[in-house]
Amino acid sequence: MRIFPAIDLKNGRCVRLYQGDFAQETVVNPDPITQAKAFSEEGATYLHIVDLDGALEGKPINLDIIREMKKVSQLPVQVGGGIRTMAQITFYLEDAGIDRVIIGSAALSHPDFVREAVKLYGDKIAVGIDAKNGFVATSGWLDVSTTDYLTFAKEVEKSGVQTIIFTDIAKDGTLAGPNLQQLQALQGAVNVDIIASGGVSSKADLIELAELGLYGAISGKALYNGNISMAEITEVENLAD
Repeated sequence: MRIFPAIDLKNGRCVRLYQGDFAQETVVNPDPITQAKAFSEEGATYLHIVDLDGALEGKPINLDIIREMKKVSQLPVQVGGGIRTMAQITFYLEDAGIDRVIIGSAALSHPDFVREAVKLYGDKIAVGIDAKNGFVATSGWLDVSTTDYLTFAKEVEKSGVQTIIFTDIAKDGTLAGPNLQQLQALQGAVNVDIIASGGVSSKADLIELAELGLYGAISGKALYNGNISMAEITEVENLAD
C-alpha cells in the first residue's frame, strides 16, 4: 500500500482543517516548499497536494507553489482542488510535470469532463469522492448533494477512472480512525484503486487499511502532530509489499 503525506495549501501556507471546516484551520508550516522537501528527505514516495484556495474559487490558485514543490521534492505528485477545465489539467500534467490530477466537484456536475480527461490522460486522472453522512459533498465541502457515494463511485468507474480518493469528511482532521465500514462498502461496489483519506491517527490505522487491500492511504494531521513518523510510514509500505 502506498502512503501519501498530505500538504493542504491555503493562502500560500500548509494548513490542516478539522472536518473540512475552513474556520477551523491550523497552520502546520508557513513554507510548503520546505515541507515538500522535508517529506522527500524523510523517505516519502509520493505527495498528495490539495489547493484549498482552488477548491473554494473553482480554479487553481497555488500553481506556482505546487510547481516548485514538485521540483524541490523530486517525487511523484498528485494534485487536487479547483480543477474544472481541460486547460488546467493540461497545465498540471504537461507544463508543471504533475503525475496525477484529482477531479473533485466537477466530476459530479460535469461527468463528460471526466470522460474527456480520462480519454486523453488515462490513469493520470483520479476522482476525489468526499462524503458527508454518506452523501457526496462539493465546492470545498461547503455543499452536500443528494447523491450517495456508492452510486457516484459506480458512475465514476464507468467513465474509465482507475483511481478514487475517498474521504469521510466527518473523520477528516479528527485523528478518530478511518471509516473502515464505508471503505469496505466502496471496495465491494467498484473495481478501481482506492486511496483512503480522513481520520488516520496511528501506524495501527495504516496497517488496518493495508489489510483491507487498499491501493493507498493519505496521512495528514497525524504526520504533522508526530502521531506517525515517516519511518513508520515506510515500514507499513514495505509490509504491504
